[in-house]
Amino acid sequence: MAHVDRASLARNEHLTFRANTGVGRHGWLRLTPAYGVRLVRDKLATLDKGAVVTDPFSGTGTTALGAAELGLYGQSIDVNPFLVWLGNAKVARYENAVLLDTLAASAEIVSQHLRANLDADLWAPNIFKIEKWWSPGALHALKVLRAEIDQFSGQMKTLMELALCRTLISSSNAAFNHQSMSFKSAEGTLPLFEEDDYSLVLKLWIESLDTIVDSARYSLQGKASVYLGDAREFGEVLEPADYVLTSPPYVNRMSYIRELRPYMYWMRYLDVASDAGELDWQAIGGTWGTATSKLNSWEPDVETPVDEALRVVYSQISEDGGKNGPLLATYVRKYHHDMWKHFMSLALHVKPGGTVSYIIGNSTFYKHEVPAHEWYAQMLSALGYENVKVAVIRKRNSNKALFEYDVSATAPLN
Repeated sequence: MAHVDRASLARNEHLTFRANTGVGRHGWLRLTPAYGVRLVRDKLATLDKGAVVTDPFSGTGTTALGAAELGLYGQSIDVNPFLVWLGNAKVARYENAVLLDTLAASAEIVSQHLRANLDADLWAPNIFKIEKWWSPGALHALKVLRAEIDQFSGQMKTLMELALCRTLISSSNAAFNHQSMSFKSAEGTLPLFEEDDYSLVLKLWIESLDTIVDSARYSLQGKASVYLGDAREFGEVLEPADYVLTSPPYVNRMSYIRELRPYMYWMRYLDVASDAGELDWQAIGGTWGTATSKLNSWEPDVETPVDEALRVVYSQISEDGGKNGPLLATYVRKYHHDMWKHFMSLALHVKPGGTVSYIIGNSTFYKHEVPAHEWYAQMLSALGYENVKVAVIRKRNSNKALFEYDVSATAPLN
């Protein structure tokens, strides 16, 4: 286990998603699962131009974009179609003519809708109690923008939709500061339509689009692509990698689709709540809705090198967790079985002598540690990887037991 100097280790927030804010395309959308671009750049800085960098858990596309910025070839996969869309939008090349046409069209949209037409019958996403999320004025403005954006196609539409995603979050009543999520306004009587709210949303959209277009002007030295796929079964869509750099879902039972739902509804990747649960079930570490209930009948279909250690922790969580203990214990077990499938699939994808680097945190359930970093290292070793190392990156929060680690290794030469 890696030695931890608790007195001197800082939280190093410059290595987290917060460091991406305002960093060109990396800051287009604020999504907490993202890790910091500085970490990516530090890791990839010594690679030769054109080297292939793979991220099997693409998320917000930080690795793929970071690789392309450095003149490398970045390739990623993700099971979530919205994240695939977002990643490809980030790594695309945008001609100046497209950017200028987008700004001109957006200005025309706003000038045509400075005052609300409340009689318009416009589409809205099927979000449960949508009136909690946005005031009547803000919601109507978002509906207007969605309808206008639908008149476009290609990169112009993509850029406008990115700005819409930024706007719908910045104008919402939702606070994503904890797992249960809260709303700024209490339930009760619905607020009246406010013209100021309507106008503010249009203003936010234009400002967001200006910011996005400004950073889209700069060409990438390399290139990148993001594909829809499952990290447990790569297939043949990806090229063999010189370097694998990724940050998989952590074992903390926090659904990665939770924060994405507003975007996915407005971008029409979700229609009903059960869709979110089904997608989360497909993801490693997913726990939203039906994904949780399906754990009750899950059984392992492979053996892993960490089964013995898993059984010990599984039993502890199951016994000490009360009525939720058995379910959470099964979740931990399934997570590591899924990751073992991933590692086996990955072994066929890394070039001999290539490097893998996994940014992962440990977790605790009812005071029992789940040392994912140690078990990652054991699984890599079992597959013949050499120079397997575990290094502490940062302290994650006030819980003295939780840290973020870099689990790295070298693929065998034969």
